[in-house]
Amino acid sequence: MTTTCRLVPERCIACGLCAIYAPDIFDYDEEGIVLFKEEPEASQQFVRTKELTAVKKAAAKCPVRAILLEKEKAR
Repeated sequence: MTTTCRLVPERCIACGLCAIYAPDIFDYDEEGIVLFKEEPEASQQFVRTKELTAVKKAAAKCPVRAILLEKEKAR
């Protein structure tokens, strides 16, 4: 099963919690809005197995649900 992380930047309030819980995954633009560290222009990306725990925690701690996780079944 693969997990995809999708960002909803218009919900982001720049609280910084995602970067605290998953600093290798999330970063911010000049206005403090969340983006992916490795692919700043992407709105979604696959979550690597080794990063899944941190990304789940960041998504759970986001007060405005600007980080969404979706599981995809293997085909």
